Amino acid sequence: MIDLSLRRCAWGMGDALMAKYHDEEWGRPLHDDGKIFEFLVLESMQAGLSWRTILYKRDNFRRAFAGFDPRLVAGFGEADVERLLGDASIIRNRAKILAAINNAGRFLETQPEFGTFDAYIWRFTGGAVLRSHDPSRATSPESDALAKDLKQRGYKFLGSTVCYAHMQAMGMVNDHLPGCFLA
Repeated sequence: MIDLSLRRCAWGMGDALMAKYHDEEWGRPLHDDGKIFEFLVLESMQAGLSWRTILYKRDNFRRAFAGFDPRLVAGFGEADVERLLGDASIIRNRAKILAAINNAGRFLETQPEFGTFDAYIWRFTGGAVLRSHDPSRATSPESDALAKDLKQRGYKFLGSTVCYAHMQAMGMVNDHLPGCFLA
């Protein structure tokens, strides 16, 4: 049961699902490649939209994108793209859908180079959790470097702002604000 009376970051207040995500996931260091891939897909789908929209569609995305299994997603073909474009329960943006499929393939290429995607991505913070506490911040030198490297590796729809949000989501950056019980 989520205690909605706790002091938390403003975006995590007043909505039970947002509060649960804030309290149990956002900003907590994540080292599981499967969950990291899930957040890559979700964060790229969120670009230009609210996180609340994505969070409320998360189970639909999980179903539509084969449980976020990058091996399965990388094998999606044109029939899958059309299926996804026809699925009103997810974000039906062709560029974002194609990026998710492309990024699954790039993800699988990146893993063996570093042993895990986790080992690859945490290099951008030196393995440490960065702290910012700046609610206006949308990028950082680390997210700039990650976005640049991902682009060179062929990833799509993962610019610095999306990478910063991803780094926050998976706990590479702790942006819980002062006063939040998780700060």
